Amino acid sequence: MANLLSRWLYHWVNWKWVLIAILIFAGFIIFILPWQAEQSEKATGKGASPDSSFLYSAEDLYQMAEQYGETGRRAYIEARFTFDLLWPLAYLFLLVMLISMLYRVFPVKSHWRKINLLPVGGWAMDMLENIGASITMLRYPGRTPVVAEITPIFTLLKWCLIYASFAALVPGIIIVVIHYIRRVRG
Repeated sequence: MANLLSRWLYHWVNWKWVLIAILIFAGFIIFILPWQAEQSEKATGKGASPDSSFLYSAEDLYQMAEQYGETGRRAYIEARFTFDLLWPLAYLFLLVMLISMLYRVFPVKSHWRKINLLPVGGWAMDMLENIGASITMLRYPGRTPVVAEITPIFTLLKWCLIYASFAALVPGIIIVVIHYIRRVRG
């Protein structure tokens, strides 16, 4: 299944889709993220958030739920199933398009081409984080065993995979430059 998805992405990537992905991502960064951050701060305060934390514990998640209050928890959950469904798609689209465009210089049978699936893992962890944090917020002040304990793991994996996806762009650019220098020389 992973091979099929990776090949499909390479088949469809082109400069038009890369440009569209960049414009969508830039639109989110410039217009939507600042607005959403303001709305979130109004509803939940200036405290920590599972989404923007790298490391936290289940106990930290419960403390966030307490600090948010009932209105803040409700706003947090609503944001996870509105804004936070679209934003991950924006960064997923950008990263998949860029990585696929850069790494397509590798031979079709190269395992390195599967690196274009790295952002899909980050997106999946983001979705699991949203579900876990939302369930915990919804059930608060009740405890949510297992879910509250694994949600921070999803968050950590999300950030590791997203950072790795952005980091993969650097060698991808170098590989493309080397590839085109070799083509020009001969």
